[in-house]
Amino acid sequence: MTVIDLVVMAAYLAGMPVLSLALAGRAPSAHSYLEGHGDLPWWALCLSLVATETSTLTLISVPGVAYGSGMVFSGLALGYLLGRAIVAWRFLPLYQQGRMLSAYDWLGQRFGARLQRAASGTFLITRLLAEAVRLFAGMLPLAAILEAMHMAVPKAVVLCAIMGATLLYTLRGGLRAVVWSDSIQFVLYLLGAGICATLLWHAAPAHALALLDQAGKFQLFTHHTPPFTSAFTPLAAIGGGAVLSLASHGTDQLMVQRVLAARTLRDARLALMGSAVGAGVLFTLLSAVGVLLWLHHGGVSARAAGFLTPDAIFPAYIAHGLPSGLRGLLVAGILAATMGSLSSTLSAMTAATVGDFAAPCQFIATRLNLSPLRLARLVTILWSVMLCLCAGLFAQGSQSVIMLGLSIAACGYGPILGSFVAGMLVPRLNEADLLPAFCLSVPLMLLAMQGLHPYGRSLAFAWLIVLGMATLFALALTGYAIRQIRHAR
Repeated sequence: MTVIDLVVMAAYLAGMPVLSLALAGRAPSAHSYLEGHGDLPWWALCLSLVATETSTLTLISVPGVAYGSGMVFSGLALGYLLGRAIVAWRFLPLYQQGRMLSAYDWLGQRFGARLQRAASGTFLITRLLAEAVRLFAGMLPLAAILEAMHMAVPKAVVLCAIMGATLLYTLRGGLRAVVWSDSIQFVLYLLGAGICATLLWHAAPAHALALLDQAGKFQLFTHHTPPFTSAFTPLAAIGGGAVLSLASHGTDQLMVQRVLAARTLRDARLALMGSAVGAGVLFTLLSAVGVLLWLHHGGVSARAAGFLTPDAIFPAYIAHGLPSGLRGLLVAGILAATMGSLSSTLSAMTAATVGDFAAPCQFIATRLNLSPLRLARLVTILWSVMLCLCAGLFAQGSQSVIMLGLSIAACGYGPILGSFVAGMLVPRLNEADLLPAFCLSVPLMLLAMQGLHPYGRSLAFAWLIVLGMATLFALALTGYAIRQIRHAR
């Protein structure tokens, strides 16, 4: 670690919150803290969406996957584009029917408050776990890079520093500060990835394109893999990627919160569709880094190159292959990815808590004599403490536990997406049919995630969502049929 690297990192950590707050201003009320002022430009919301759905793991894992499998993440982006097109024209008009604080307000209007709270509670629990493991797993490459640069910083210190810097602007500026900081952070790590790709390309041999083509590194999909166990086959990437986008960007408060802050339905659609393009650009750029790193290491496998896992390849290049200054910029980019997803999660979980559990929140505010704004900030702090505690617990586990926690999000996605689809397409279903089905579907998906291993491999993430939807529909329609038979008697 050189002085230049330290200056670059310190400038980022000090300047990014200041710049975000300068662009956003201070949140004067709970409404502006949770929803913004409804005047954020669509392009900023677009960049925030991409920054929210990506993290440190994205920056580290995509090059690692591309090292071995080629440009398969670019193929996955095609499915994202299809799914978000459906969300833009079918889901977004639902959110424009009235003033909504969370994505689950519509479920409350359609089925009742109990289903709304069940869906929101599922989001909060799965998001807490998913973000905690993402936060901890994101610290691993960062800590490894710092150690390689002769700065052995304890993981707990890294965690507290990231959380403290994130809270600094999140608590003061609210959603507007989160959106502007996300935009800055996305540009930073996109720039860093672009610089790495450029340096690797200039160092590549003259016949680099021919070598990559012969090795199949330009393929968008994987083939000859067992069905439903890979996320990168044509069916899984396009069909499964579309389902994943339907669930994440159509029903997940983490994403929906941003489109709810758009000025108009048109702006919301532009932000959403633009985010699909932005994610595709990022995936393609990071995949290019991965395939160029394959050339950089002589075209051998990750293990033959001396790496225990593919995820270690890009961090090693950052620590040893970049010049001073650029190395600090890439480390700042990794910090940016972590802070971007973290601040978005805190804001979304706060909005869901205050909006969907208004009665208990109001009780707490009355007992503690808190204004709505102070209550919202208190909820943000409580969620940040819980995230740190959960991330610390995962630090005692193994890598398999981390991957298990990341996969749990799918267990909520399927039933929640199924509830929205049922509300739109099956008008005869009501809360009496759907609520028991929802409450059964989530634990069944947890069991399926651990017990379904076709061909000796785990079920791919997207197909677990499809299974969750199918389970919810089967249970809800069964409940409806039983109710109709009893009514006929």
